[in-house]
Amino acid sequence: MSGQAPLRVVIAEDAALFREGLVRLITDRGNQVCAAVPDGDALLAAVAEHDPHVAVADIRMPPTHTDEGLQAALAIRGRHPRTGVLVLSQYIETRYAARLLEGNAAGVGYLLKERVADVAEFTDALARVAAGGTALDPEVVSQLLRASRQADGLATLTQRERDVLALMAEGRSNAGVASALVVSPGTVEKHVASIFGKLGLPAGEGDNRRVLAVLRYLGS
Repeated sequence: MSGQAPLRVVIAEDAALFREGLVRLITDRGNQVCAAVPDGDALLAAVAEHDPHVAVADIRMPPTHTDEGLQAALAIRGRHPRTGVLVLSQYIETRYAARLLEGNAAGVGYLLKERVADVAEFTDALARVAAGGTALDPEVVSQLLRASRQADGLATLTQRERDVLALMAEGRSNAGVASALVVSPGTVEKHVASIFGKLGLPAGEGDNRRVLAVLRYLGS
């Protein structure tokens, strides 16, 4: 977080050990955890009280351990649009990701819990969501690519274009894609233009619009 103001974060996770681990990880990176609570109702109250940059929530929490975290996340997006929402799940469920991203991909993240073990990746996702970006788990993107009915369009892409497409769908900027693939930003721009041309997608303005365009294509 060098050179950046600390993020204000609230956490909702019913497993005490994992919750405390999240607190430690986030504060060790120079950010502030305003509240760490065990359920969705407490999360909504904490967001209303602290106005955080981002809320981190487990999807499955008491009382039913089904989708309480998702419901709280959707409520936060409606009531507190300036607050980013990063949802964690034990298992990838693409329908939950779709509900979170519906209509607007800005300030939304959906990650597998195991991704938290990669501190750099998790903190990058946290910062991206807090800044209004998107952080979608690579496994969600892989499942969408495998399940997409747009096989003919995807078949026209080169392997490198498919790599770029997957990183774009995760919510990475051109600079982020360039860093991940160890190529120049100019090379990425050419690949992106080629991808949008081959798939018949509007180029759009900004990273989140292009994320939505890609996800709608893959999910159609």
